[in-house]
Amino acid sequence: MGIFSRLADIINSNLSALLDKAEDPQKMVRLIIQEMEDELVKERSNLARFLASQKDLARQVARHREELDAWQSKAELALTKGREDLARAALIEKSKQSELVASLERELAAAEAGVQKLGEEIGQLQAKLEDARARQKAMLIRSEAASSRINVQGTLERGAGAGAVDKFERMERRIDEMEAKADIGGGDRTLKAQFAELEADDQISRELEALRNKLGQSDKVQGE
Repeated sequence: MGIFSRLADIINSNLSALLDKAEDPQKMVRLIIQEMEDELVKERSNLARFLASQKDLARQVARHREELDAWQSKAELALTKGREDLARAALIEKSKQSELVASLERELAAAEAGVQKLGEEIGQLQAKLEDARARQKAMLIRSEAASSRINVQGTLERGAGAGAVDKFERMERRIDEMEAKADIGGGDRTLKAQFAELEADDQISRELEALRNKLGQSDKVQGE
């Protein structure tokens, strides 16, 4: 099973659980990214372990190839010394080493292919993770904008209701009443001021008449 099939199983399982609980999209996205990050860390660790095993396998192949060459040399030496029996035994060991080397080489080739494939999948997972992080930011903006729009629409709906209209009308009537009282009060003050002016003017007229009489009496006294 590859990285993506395992990751898909994990994500689908968690998504189903979250959907059942009606979790919000931001939490779901964060969980998906967390799963991808955890999987990436695990597979990178696996890749490091597989690379170490591959190197060890390559060392075994090299060592057995040396033994293969060594048995070939021994067979040639024994044959030059007239020891055909030893040469035959050396060739038998060489044959065993040859089969072992062939088997190890097949394992090494398979390991190299597997490591290469794993490296490619890790690269793809890294790219998908970066894409998911970028999309997460966009989704966060969209989610926050949608929440703000919902709040604004709720405020508008509450403000546009009959109750709010009644409140505004009551406030307008109250202001109209206050303005009317202010106008009436101002009219009373104006009327009072007018009468006060008349009274003051009448008082001055009386004083002026009194003063004229007084001055008239003074002139009469001086004429006598």
